[in-house]
Amino acid sequence: MTFVDITDRIQQIRSQLGLDKPVVATNGAAFARALGSAQSSLGLDGSTDASGEAVVASARKYLGVPYVFGGNDPAKGLDCSSLVQRAYGDLGITLPRIAADQAREGQPVASLAQAKPGDLLAFNSPVDHIAIYIGDGKMIAAPQTGDVVKIQDVYKTPSAIRRILPDTSPSILPALRPSALSSAGAAQGVPYADAFAGATVKYGLPQNLLAAVAKVESSYNPQAVSPAGAQGLMQIMPETARGLGVNPFDPAQAIDGAARLLSNNLHEFGSVPLALAAYNAGGGAVRKYGGIPPYAETQAYVPKVQAAMAALQGKRSW
Repeated sequence: MTFVDITDRIQQIRSQLGLDKPVVATNGAAFARALGSAQSSLGLDGSTDASGEAVVASARKYLGVPYVFGGNDPAKGLDCSSLVQRAYGDLGITLPRIAADQAREGQPVASLAQAKPGDLLAFNSPVDHIAIYIGDGKMIAAPQTGDVVKIQDVYKTPSAIRRILPDTSPSILPALRPSALSSAGAAQGVPYADAFAGATVKYGLPQNLLAAVAKVESSYNPQAVSPAGAQGLMQIMPETARGLGVNPFDPAQAIDGAARLLSNNLHEFGSVPLALAAYNAGGGAVRKYGGIPPYAETQAYVPKVQAAMAALQGKRSW
């Protein structure tokens, strides 16, 4: 199946669902953007791969952070809605900033008895507080001034319960997953090329970014462990891996987790160099310094990955 055939199939499905904005893809990068747009419109943009338990694990990273109204920097403080936004954002899932807007995302849940870990619990009308359900009648929340992000009982009936992650991941695009798609844009001779290409398309990443990161991080060694404790092909720290719900030593899972991190970084920081800096040093450091942090390792890391991307560009299979 050619790019044109696949693009036509995307357009056909979008038209059937009333999403008939024209899709034009003349090369691999354009095709990736077109497929990503179609998947997003159809609710298949990759966020469904996260689990409610992964959301809870992501939120737990912020336990003890002080409550600061309007705060969105964990180093200084968070409020209830920024906690929710960050917990999901760390998994590559974008939510609005305001609690009332977050309480309209996803699908409604009838009652707390039907709630699952990761669901959002909104309070009051109009909504002025929101938390993440963790099960057994408890939630993670940033409660109020003078307090910290903590686990607490669901102290009253929520005014709304919203499930951001669907119960199942529908598969209505089987025609878009032939072997020709999995290898689109893959660099010849690179280990795990199909997995890199698939995640690149799935998350709309720049071509060869994932392969270049793996080259610099581990030289494609799925069992690598750094002196700092980063693990696997993509050198993901254990705590981050738990938040993502992946095994860093499993190449497929590691690639998918890294793709989610990089996608989220690109969305937040708007450029490949800053996304790479955040991958290496953490998003907090990029926000703190307003750019690539003045760390020798990060300063060297960013151009090294960019050079690896350029070297891989000449090995593309199409």
